[in-house]
Formats: sequence, C-alpha cells, structure tokens
Amino acid sequence: MTGKTILIADDDRAIRTVLSQALGREGYDVQVTSNASTLWRWVSNGEGDMVITDVVMPDENGLDLLPRIKKIRPELPVVVMSAQNTLLTAVKATERGAYEYLPKPFDLNEVKSVVQKGLAAKSKVDKPIHVEDDSEDLPLIGRSPAMQEVYRIMARLMSTDLTVTITGESGTGKELVAHALHDFGKRKNAPFVALNMAAIPRELIESELFGHEKGAFTGADSKNIGRFEQAQGGTLFLDEIGDMPMDAQTRLLRVLQEGEYTTVGGHKTIKADVRIIAATHRDLKQLINQGLFREDLYYRLNVVPLRIPPLRERKDDIPDLVRHFLSTYANESNQPPKLIDSDALNYIKQHNWPGNVRELENLANRLAALYVEDVINLEIVRSELTTASNPNSMEASAAPDDETLRDAIHRHLKKYFDAHAPHELPPTGLYTRVLKELEIPLIELSLNATRGNQIKAADLLGLNRNTLRKKIRELEINVVRGG
Repeated sequence: MTGKTILIADDDRAIRTVLSQALGREGYDVQVTSNASTLWRWVSNGEGDMVITDVVMPDENGLDLLPRIKKIRPELPVVVMSAQNTLLTAVKATERGAYEYLPKPFDLNEVKSVVQKGLAAKSKVDKPIHVEDDSEDLPLIGRSPAMQEVYRIMARLMSTDLTVTITGESGTGKELVAHALHDFGKRKNAPFVALNMAAIPRELIESELFGHEKGAFTGADSKNIGRFEQAQGGTLFLDEIGDMPMDAQTRLLRVLQEGEYTTVGGHKTIKADVRIIAATHRDLKQLINQGLFREDLYYRLNVVPLRIPPLRERKDDIPDLVRHFLSTYANESNQPPKLIDSDALNYIKQHNWPGNVRELENLANRLAALYVEDVINLEIVRSELTTASNPNSMEASAAPDDETLRDAIHRHLKKYFDAHAPHELPPTGLYTRVLKELEIPLIELSLNATRGNQIKAADLLGLNRNTLRKKIRELEINVVRGG
C-alpha cells in the first residue's frame, strides 16, 4: 500500500507532525492541514486514498463534514479521532460512515494498523442514523481507555441485530449498556423489555418468557402475555442468563433456532421478532463444564461478547461518575449540587470498589442526602467508606445467618415482585406456582434424607404414601433408591 496518499486534518500541530512522520516512514504520501475547509477541498478534488480527521476544528466539526465526504466519495475510508471520548462520539462517527474511530491519546501502532486495514478494505456505507446532539445526556459515563474499547464495540453494533452477551461483575452497569444498545439502535422506537432470571422462581420463567393460556395449569385463571410478545419488534434483555434453569434454556434455544414459539398451554405458533441481549456476572463456560448451562445455547447467545470492566480497572472515570451522581441527585431532589474536594476524590480513587459503579452511586447519594456541607471533604468520605466496609453494618449480608424460612421466602418473593415494572403484576396463578416451587425442594430433600425410601419420606412429611407418589409424578421428581 506504499505510495497511497493519507489526508490528515487536525488543529494540533504536534499531532499533525507525529502522524505525518510515522506514516511517512511507512511509505505513505501524507498531506496535513489544520482546518476542515482545506480537507474538503482536497476530497472534492479527488485527492487522497484515506482521511484521518479530528472532530473539533476551528472552522467545522469533523463529524458534520463526514456525511458530505461519504456522499461524494463513499469508497473513501475516513478515520475519526477525538479527545471527547464519549459513547455518543463513537456512535456518531460510526453511523455517519467512519471506517474507524480512535480516541485520543492514540497508540501509533494502532493508527498504522487501522490505516493498513482501511486501505486494503472497501469502505461499507450505511445510511446515516440521526443521533441527537446532546453531549450532557450521556447514556454511559467514562472516558478511560477501558471504556473506549466498550464504546467502539457498541458503536459497531448499533446498526445490527446481532445477539450480544454482556459480561461483567455485579454493579458494573450491564443493563445501562443494554439500554444504550437499544436506544441508539434501529429498534429504538420499539419496546425494551427486561427480565432478571435470578429474580424469577424456576417454575415461573417459561410463563414469564412466553406467556400462558387460560387454564394452562392450576391457577391460570386468565391469559398472560409473555416478555417475548411484549418486546415484539424491539429488544428483550435477559439479565443473569446464567441463572436460567435447563428446561427454560431448551425452549429459549428453540426460539433462537427457529424464530418462533408457543405460549405455555397454547398451540398457535408465534413469530419472534426481537433482538436478544443477555447479561451475566457468572462464568458461562464454567457452568457448561458443570452441566448447568447448554453449550449450544451459549454459542447462540455469545455472537458478540462484550465485557464491561470493573470500576477498579477504570478509576480515572471516578471523578466524572461522582460529579454525575451528585448532579443527578441534586436535580431529582431540587437542591443545589454538592461539590467534592480533590483530596476526597483522590481517596475515593484509592478504594477497591468491590460493588463497582453501583457502590459508588450509593456513596454519592449518601453524601448528597446525609450531609449539610456544600463541599464534601476527605474526612466525610473516609468516615462513610469506613462505615460501609464494616462487616458488622446492616448491609453486610443480604441473607443473615439468623434468617428464618419465612423471612427467606419473603425476601425471594419481594425480589420477584420488584423485578416487574412499576404497576405491573406477575402472571396470574402465582399462588399455585409458588407452592409448587416450595414443594419440589421439600420433597427432594426429604427423599434424600430417607435415601429414597418413599414410605419413610411420606411419614417424615406427614403425607399419605399415595399422595406423595402422586406429587412425585406431578412434579417430575427423580427418586434414587439408596441415593
């Protein structure tokens, strides 16, 4: 590709010099300018085999120039560079026809690799998608290198329907990423529907996903619309997919393979027109090895893997995140926003943040709500972080050691109800299905304790032997003698 001409537009003299020298040594002819008008003249005259342009220039924004370039020379690869480093910048660059987006500061080896690939490939042009120019309303906060890679992958996915599996520790913002993929994608005008697998009892998941017909099972007094139907034309976000039971995995795999499904108790085939985005904090490959997750479903879901970095890998984003959370709280509570001094910010950056961004948001909300000071100082932050990390604090455990069975059931059911949108009720027939959820482990553990002896298990449970046999059949419980 030596002898090809690279057109570079950037108002920073140092960047022009560095790029000109580096690409010149690779054998390219390089033309540099500090403004958009000169770049436009060169492109209009048919000069150059590739463009590298900054976004912010004295006479015109590079993103605004990009559609005009692609209109007259759609085959010309354009690389966009920016120090703004936000998801919106990456999305705008990609959707307006950029071959690649590079955040500043950039790596010279990466620039050379992008130039080589861009010249070797024909530029693919998609119809630009309008993105609102609202830099203050960012869907994701952070400009660190770790987040830049996330933005670049997301920008490539916006115009596709590819299935995405988002991985990351709890509290990293996986659902925010899923929302952003939907809100800036081609299904943005259709519903975004979320279902948390960890919050749904096993027996309820199929009904939640696919809906059920009236009379499909005891307690199903009316027809229920499932999440697939609710999300028709839009996006279905399956959070904590690693907690999905095997029987529901089988039905989901069938939908992904055939693109259609039936409701529980129904016979009519329904076409599924949804984009699937899954998320998990668990290692799905490890679950596969343990026989807890279907390998074929994994490959159906993991078309595009997207890892969200934990907060400890993006600590440079902490100041922006803290200011964002304090500002958000101030707007919601109709109060002036609090400030945080540099010593306090530095101390926050040194914390390991096992709860990730969610933990940081909780801290910011406490600082805003509990302290009258206009400026949060180091002493306040140190006190709050020390209290929050105290193992004897009330929040130390979601399931305390002295929790009763009644409390545990209440906690799980509350989590289930909370998983539904405000003013949205779970599917009908809840009483029967929850009792079934309780019966299964009760009978299984009783049979285990009696080594599969059904007479002893019936006596232990206080049930008639025939009643126990009937429940074993109905609930499809596997009995192992001597096991």
